[in-house]
Amino acid sequence: MKTYGLIGWKNAGKTSLMERLVAEFSARGYSVSTIKHVHHDVDLDQPGKDSHRHRAAGAREVILAGAHRFALMAEHRAGEPPLAQVISRLNPVDLVLIEGYKRDSHPKIEVWRAEAGHDLIQPNDPTIRAVAADSALPTLNVPHLDLNDTGQIADFIATDIDLARGGCGQSLV
Repeated sequence: MKTYGLIGWKNAGKTSLMERLVAEFSARGYSVSTIKHVHHDVDLDQPGKDSHRHRAAGAREVILAGAHRFALMAEHRAGEPPLAQVISRLNPVDLVLIEGYKRDSHPKIEVWRAEAGHDLIQPNDPTIRAVAADSALPTLNVPHLDLNDTGQIADFIATDIDLARGGCGQSLV
């Protein structure tokens, strides 16, 4: 599976771009999964529900399964699992888009908005292959992409990781 990340400071537009890229790559015929890194506890469970009772009793993994989707909850008491371990839990797809995981070594695009008021991460991070911004930027040693041009960003990602070759599913591109 090919992986590509989006990173940036809060309110830069990462989630909006992720949503647009998933739609774009899906429309191009690629299978896509996503991973979102969060800095707070994630819990789909509610005390008193059967699944919560299973976890409280010591189950390592609990699946909530319904007619249209399922959710796997896995307890990892040894701290946050590495990204590679999280990716290994996914079914094979052509592309895994990752939001966050700034410090990991996968290729990334930095999402940057002037109004957010943060410095660029890219000058100090060699894993950032381009910056998608909503305004002019200082001269960078990586391409500057238009944050509002989803097609351009998808083309950049596809070319950068040679997505047309080595996907796991049928590519229409």
